[in-house]
Amino acid sequence: MELDELYRTCRSVRRFEQRPVPEKVLHEMLEHARLVSCASNKLPLRYIVVKSPDMVAAMQPLMKWAALLPPEIGAPKEDELPTAFVVVIQAAGAGAFRDVDTGIAVSAMTMTAWKEGVGSCIMGSINVPKVRELLHIASADTPRLALALGYPKQTGYTVDVPVGADIKYYLDEQGCFVVPKYQMADIVRIV
Repeated sequence: MELDELYRTCRSVRRFEQRPVPEKVLHEMLEHARLVSCASNKLPLRYIVVKSPDMVAAMQPLMKWAALLPPEIGAPKEDELPTAFVVVIQAAGAGAFRDVDTGIAVSAMTMTAWKEGVGSCIMGSINVPKVRELLHIASADTPRLALALGYPKQTGYTVDVPVGADIKYYLDEQGCFVVPKYQMADIVRIV
């Protein structure tokens, strides 16, 4: 897949087929997250891969899906849940740019996964105390987000809208996520 196609087609996936993500894909995702740039090369991030069915099941209730939609529409059903998670942890003393570093690493992982046909959803709304307890994360470290993973059972696409238009994502008649994006001319100024 070409880079432009990756960016145009990689959307959050909230409904997954029930087949495991291959080790090779998980390894490549984490290798790319490890290699990308980070502020002052502080290397502030740690990762926990959750892939055993029991642990994946234990993670499910600790996530909040599609905040802009009612749960019955935005949340996956029992046979649509992700088959793996990567929990991104900010180590103690991660520094002022820890969220920037997290975003860069997660972008690398989502694009790597999508290149291999694996969908993802960046879960920022997680129950931090319960995730910390479940995964035995040190109190000095912060589980910042979870990346839900699996083969997509749904698709999504973008539509261009002018600045000021409603930008809430929604489901179309076929159950695909529609994600409004501002038009390039409205958000970029070249001087």
